[in-house]
Amino acid sequence: MSHGRSAARKPTSVLRRSAYRAFYLLPKSVRRRLVRIATPTYTVGAVVLLYNLDRTKLLMLRQPPGFGWGLPAGLLERGERPIQAAVRELGEESGIELAISDVEPAVPSAVVHTNGRWVDTVFVGQVDPDAVTLAVDGAEVLDAQWWPVNALPPVTVAASRLMAHYRLGPYADYPETARID
Repeated sequence: MSHGRSAARKPTSVLRRSAYRAFYLLPKSVRRRLVRIATPTYTVGAVVLLYNLDRTKLLMLRQPPGFGWGLPAGLLERGERPIQAAVRELGEESGIELAISDVEPAVPSAVVHTNGRWVDTVFVGQVDPDAVTLAVDGAEVLDAQWWPVNALPPVTVAASRLMAHYRLGPYADYPETARID
């Protein structure tokens, strides 16, 4: 039984075909190691966009050296899932303890920074600011405040670029971050 025409083959060199054949003859563990050596690695972080209940305010953090505000965020620990890192970082940096079920992946759920070779996984949550107490350590985070989404404070460049993907911050209207809804 025919399922249609086979894909046309592009011309390839004998050397390239031989290299692929040799590669696939290697044990899987060796192939995996070669792929890891030959491909770029990325650092993975988790970011939280935490809004108040009517989504008119956003939690922002001021971190040293304090030249701008950013979002609760941090790197994943070994073996940690992005959503676990998101709620852990939120608690460590702001004092707000949420369950994993209290946040969900944002849309888009990840932002790839190809120049810096890192990926931010982004999560969204909502809380009543009157029902939580903000607490910062004064070392990693200098201040935490709720800001109106239409009147955000000066934001760091990194946070501005990320927030633009969610139509927030000073780059919200840049065409490079336009989304199709």
